[in-house]
Amino acid sequence: MAQITTINPATDEKISSYELMSKEAAFGKVESAHEAFLQWRTKTHEERAPYLRDIAAALREKAEDLASLMTQEVGKLYRDGLTEVELCAQIFEYTADNGPSELADEERTHSGGEKRGIVTYSPIGVIYSIQPWNFPIYQPVRVLAANLMAGNAVILKHAAICTGSGLMLRDICSEAGLPDGLFDVLLIDHDISDEIIGHDRVRAVTMTGSDGAGRHIGTKATEHLKKSVLELGSNDAYLVLEDADIELAVKTCVQGRLYNNGETCVSAKRFVVTDAVYDDFVSAFVEQMKAVVMGDPTDENTQLGPVSSQDQFDTLCEQVQKSVDGGATLLCGGNPPDRVGQYFPATVLADCKPGIPAYDDELFGPVASIIRAKDDEDAMRIANDSRYGLGGGIFTRDEDRAIKLARDHFDTGMIRINSFGAADPNMPFGGVKDSGFGREHGGFGMKEFVNAKSIYLS
Repeated sequence: MAQITTINPATDEKISSYELMSKEAAFGKVESAHEAFLQWRTKTHEERAPYLRDIAAALREKAEDLASLMTQEVGKLYRDGLTEVELCAQIFEYTADNGPSELADEERTHSGGEKRGIVTYSPIGVIYSIQPWNFPIYQPVRVLAANLMAGNAVILKHAAICTGSGLMLRDICSEAGLPDGLFDVLLIDHDISDEIIGHDRVRAVTMTGSDGAGRHIGTKATEHLKKSVLELGSNDAYLVLEDADIELAVKTCVQGRLYNNGETCVSAKRFVVTDAVYDDFVSAFVEQMKAVVMGDPTDENTQLGPVSSQDQFDTLCEQVQKSVDGGATLLCGGNPPDRVGQYFPATVLADCKPGIPAYDDELFGPVASIIRAKDDEDAMRIANDSRYGLGGGIFTRDEDRAIKLARDHFDTGMIRINSFGAADPNMPFGGVKDSGFGREHGGFGMKEFVNAKSIYLS
């Protein structure tokens, strides 16, 4: 029987091995999820909410164990793992608090306002959730919380390298009292995964990952006439405009590039800097990137841990080399140390132009791409010159102008003004263009996989 083996990217040591399931076993879990759904759907939103609050409490009780396992499996800084678990607990609580009102029946009228109508948000069944490794708990939780509140069941296929984290999350939910089968994990290969998408009991598919993987998953879902939500990669641009507070911009951009070891879809990745402040920004930014402490992710003094795997390390090395070969200037980093583990240093590439990975593609690691803009208008043009459109940022002292740029010109799903952050339960999360479609959080995720049903009364 084929196996998954998880490896610690900080030490290259084996963590655990797991046997892959047969197609029959995987299909059996889908059937069990459907049976659990038939009971769960009969509960009211108010009756579902306490289960979510109990899961939140259980996550906090297991926070140290979860954070430790995430650090072992993907190299996440231990303190960032603790933060991730707390965010997940807050998502469950937010969903419990707000779900009943978000999903409540709506009174409307029809026939010119003369007759009564009702819109109800009914659950649809089993949701297939395909998730990546960079946030081993948060990624599945943002799907799970919303769909449990909506009345659906969830089946998770997690990234192989964080298999243990996915199984621990399932066990925590079970121990917190979630009915058996309502949330389960599949350990399967890609071929069986494609067949799961086509399973009659699976009603929708949600996936987070690369745009290439998203095309495949989206195509499979469409073949079977199933709705999908795709949250894909990005190459987020952070604009440093002519009137920016440079000290704030530099500090925030370093944080935005290195958060979660640089392995975040909404990381600050491209830094589009206007000519008027270019030299001041770049010199200070490089100085701070050079000073970053890379090392053991369990050490509280470490600022940058290893990237998640040998494959991720090799990809990053190739992308940086191709960018330099294509004309980018290496200002710092770029040369991994000769040591055990998948450690890639904080790296800055300048003079990035179209046609190289540092301009065109997503570099999933601690590598910053700097692009010089003539002025503010040129900076906005460069920011939108991307096939991606997930997030972005603007640094300027003129907040009103930043809001106008964000609202009217920035072609992304999320924009940060004079700040950096990853996600918030009360704000919608998602993108446009090759960054995918659909929304999570902010109440929007609870309505992605429901039947908005119209009831006409005479």
